[in-house]
Amino acid sequence: MPSDHDNGDSQMSSPTISRATATLSAIPQTMRAGVYREKGIVRVEQVPVPEVGPREVLIKVAACGICGTDIKKIFQRYVEPPQILGHELAGTVVATGPGVLKFKPGDRVMSFHHTPCGTCFYCENRLFSQCKQYKTTGLTAGFTPNGGGFGEYVKAMPWVAERGIVALPDNVSFEEATFIEPINTIVKAVQKARVKRGENVLVLGCGPIGLQLLMVAHLEGANLYTSDPMAQRRAKSLALGAVEAFDPTSGKLIEEVRARTGGRGADAVLVAVAHPSVVTDALAAARPGGRILLFAANDPVTRIEFPAAAVGIDEKEILGSYSAAVDIQDAAAELVLLRKLPVMEIVTHRFPLDRIQEALNLAERPSADSLKILITHE
Repeated sequence: MPSDHDNGDSQMSSPTISRATATLSAIPQTMRAGVYREKGIVRVEQVPVPEVGPREVLIKVAACGICGTDIKKIFQRYVEPPQILGHELAGTVVATGPGVLKFKPGDRVMSFHHTPCGTCFYCENRLFSQCKQYKTTGLTAGFTPNGGGFGEYVKAMPWVAERGIVALPDNVSFEEATFIEPINTIVKAVQKARVKRGENVLVLGCGPIGLQLLMVAHLEGANLYTSDPMAQRRAKSLALGAVEAFDPTSGKLIEEVRARTGGRGADAVLVAVAHPSVVTDALAAARPGGRILLFAANDPVTRIEFPAAAVGIDEKEILGSYSAAVDIQDAAAELVLLRKLPVMEIVTHRFPLDRIQEALNLAERPSADSLKILITHE
């Protein structure tokens, strides 16, 4: 059976979506979920619907994006099964526990899976993702909490229910809303890279993450250059605002970037490829004093080597950025809710839950025409 293939453009003009009318009596005892059972394998199973306690919220998932971290966890077994993954999700509130005042059944929402405490050393220093509470995942569909969007229902625990759920206007589709969490991480990364208007910025990798980095950096007014071995992805980067796109397999990437930047190199390089050799290219492509932001290098196994002089003499900065930031939650969400970013233009495939393994396989080994892949529950 061919995949449900769509470029997503129709979503931008979707009609007003009527508010759901789910009630407590409509909630089943069990649900379908894609359960990660072994390396590379996710099986659709019947599992219990999470029970809601005080200050908790139950959400019926409508759509969930597949993230690169999901792929690493499943195909590299960076986490131990069984788990229900998926954290780029949106849906409808169907139950609330005692003490929940912000939401009620029928509300259309998206939910983050991490929320910081706001008072510890790391929160006070805007390092929210290093907060102990932040590292405790607060969104689950069962087993070890890990997002849960590959299940039909997820439960937001008290700290997430209080500060990590975003209400959706009726004119924004659930598919669009799945981008609120990843766009937050992207905005945080672009801020950490200190991208400014008029700067020359190179984005290495034009997959879903690289293209979202491109969108946000373009919004900041940077001159964007991109690199990707796949011609279709280079073409998409040009359509989304890149000045020029390069094929890294030509062996001339560094030469090309310097030729367009007065011989200096890029002011900032945003790395959206999880491969050590790409970091070497990023350092070479950056000008002296330039910044290299590692976005995709977030697994516990990869080791990176680079010439010490690039940092010690050329004063190039290597920066990291991980996950979302709560203090930009509203501003980053507005970029999606007000359609300031063309996020739906990178959605290429939608799969129903029954075909989640096929969807994951495609995300792990992309085809020429695949970018962002969504799991749809409705």
